[in-house]
Amino acid sequence: MSQASATKVAERAPFWDRVPRGMITVTVAVVGLFILSAVIAPSSVTKGPLLGMLPFASVLAIVALGQTLVVQQGGIDLSVPGAVSLTVVIATHQAAGDDSKLLKAVLIALVVLLIAGTLNGLVIGRLGLNPIIATLGMNALLYAVVLWLSGGIPRQTTDLLAKISAGISLGIPNAVYFAVAATAIVTVAVKKTVAGRRFEAVGANPVAAWAAGLRVRRHRTGAYVWAMVLYWLAGCLLAGILNKPTAYQGDSYLLPSVAAVVLGGTSLLGGRGFPIATALAALFLSQLDSFVLALGVSFAARTLVEAFALAIGVALYTVDWKGIRNRVFGEKRTIEAAT
Repeated sequence: MSQASATKVAERAPFWDRVPRGMITVTVAVVGLFILSAVIAPSSVTKGPLLGMLPFASVLAIVALGQTLVVQQGGIDLSVPGAVSLTVVIATHQAAGDDSKLLKAVLIALVVLLIAGTLNGLVIGRLGLNPIIATLGMNALLYAVVLWLSGGIPRQTTDLLAKISAGISLGIPNAVYFAVAATAIVTVAVKKTVAGRRFEAVGANPVAAWAAGLRVRRHRTGAYVWAMVLYWLAGCLLAGILNKPTAYQGDSYLLPSVAAVVLGGTSLLGGRGFPIATALAALFLSQLDSFVLALGVSFAARTLVEAFALAIGVALYTVDWKGIRNRVFGEKRTIEAAT
């Protein structure tokens, strides 16, 4: 069957058969969480808490989009904390509160992260180093630069960056617009372009993609480079949202970014990714954090909740529940027939 014929068949399929399972699951989870929040902790869904939660949800969504690209290639990026923190530090320390120096500062941060992403991609995609080891080492290197530049001392952001990132337009935080734009761009690039379909094909089966003439190493390297661009955007927004961001601001985005990817239905083994579902999962995790905070739960307990959400996501999409059900009920039917 030709690709055009396959596309026509897919378009004639029922709507619910064409919607990714991850999208359905995370949408139901988000709606259910907001309903639960309104019933049990109504203070968490009032205007003030929502306006405070949405900018951080937007930052997490952008970080998770970058993590999605990497996971689609069968990898994982543990350099997220260092990348976000370094962007924050450069944007605040190099600009030093001067709006005229802001553009230069954020461009320097972008160049540094592009170099880091390229190095990640080269040692993983071309030299075959384990992604966990490579990105963990890169994270340590980025944090070394963070401490060298900042000495661990926070510095106030510029007024311009605060206005761009933390401002509100039409009643919606500006960071939300950046997150929506990033999600739309990544979705179109991955789902609606030839390069995006090749990208997913390489992640799903590198051997078959290589046999088909696709450049596997280039796609894997590109995933880490584009991920760094998204981390840079998230770091710039975070530097403006917070008045005096610390040098370790990125630490809180590693586990949630992986959780958002998994809850969004992207397989940790690589292949198809679902950027919109990932962004919704970031909203879910952010509101979940706001919900448990409204209940007076400690930070340690909130971390356990995030880990639990990650475990649920892994179980939903990696365990063959249908096979387990068939084996269990099949064995029961066999026993009943024998007796």
